[in-house]
Amino acid sequence: MKATIRLTVTGLALALAVALAAAPAAAKGCIKGAIVGGVAGHYAHHHAVLGAAAGCIIGRHEANKREQREREMQESAPDQAH
Repeated sequence: MKATIRLTVTGLALALAVALAAAPAAAKGCIKGAIVGGVAGHYAHHHAVLGAAAGCIIGRHEANKREQREREMQESAPDQAH
């Protein structure tokens, strides 16, 4: 039990350290994904570190997709400032 808690805390600390070391723009989506993935991984057969890493990757991917959609919407919107 102690080893599991230690591994979970270590994994979350590692994910947080990596997220904080990245540039703020690059961390968008990663922190939330790492937290959610770490918790989910912990409950899914005690793979918190793997879950945090996967969550970070997925969170960043989703943030990129959202930014791309917003950019496309701004480009396709008619110019209102005549």
